[in-house]
Amino acid sequence: MLPSLKRTFWFFGIAIFLSIIFLPGYTKLQDLRDKNSGLETRIKQLKIENALLELELKRVETDPVYQEKIAREKMGVVRKGEIPIKIIPPDKKSSR
Repeated sequence: MLPSLKRTFWFFGIAIFLSIIFLPGYTKLQDLRDKNSGLETRIKQLKIENALLELELKRVETDPVYQEKIAREKMGVVRKGEIPIKIIPPDKKSSR
């Protein structure tokens, strides 16, 4: 073989060998970076959601009008003398 052809062969052989060794680690690194980015985005969303929930908690603790609204809507509380009316949606199967 020619000396330059022999060098080229060794160069490509070493390049392929290094690719085989380092490529799986590199792809795993990229996957971990993508996962990290997704988790950071999720953390930001959860922080925003947490802040909104803290604001609602303060409002529930301090605003009597909001407390009444929550009690009426979520718990079905009525004032003395009011008549509660419960609307039941029609069953979809029975209307056919």
